[in-house]
Amino acid sequence: MTQQYQELTEQLAALVDAEWPMVSNLANAAALLYERLDRLNWAGFYLTDNHVLWLGPFQGKTACVRIAEGNGDAASRSEIVLPLHKNGEVIGVLDIDSPEVGRFSAEDEEGLREVVRILERIIVCS
Repeated sequence: MTQQYQELTEQLAALVDAEWPMVSNLANAAALLYERLDRLNWAGFYLTDNHVLWLGPFQGKTACVRIAEGNGDAASRSEIVLPLHKNGEVIGVLDIDSPEVGRFSAEDEEGLREVVRILERIIVCS
């Protein structure tokens, strides 16, 4: 993992707590990601309900409130979407968007997977 993501995940681990509501933890996670990662136009979460993704905590451009599974945002030229699990079920996704083509690398994906792992650990407890 790169130094940038090492520092980011350390900050995230200190910023979230299993005793707090999930939406509060996700809100702070979205803010941290948007603040620390450059060249983004959106960082946040969509939460699942009946196979529909509903807008959750985020930072960035205004967003679609509802997205059918498998669809994305036309304003984004690069995107990383990673599932968020609780008790073996997908409860939402981390969605990071950029207006730049090719913005994300394998290192970004690896770092963001660690972000998801941290969040999943605290969400399982809440």
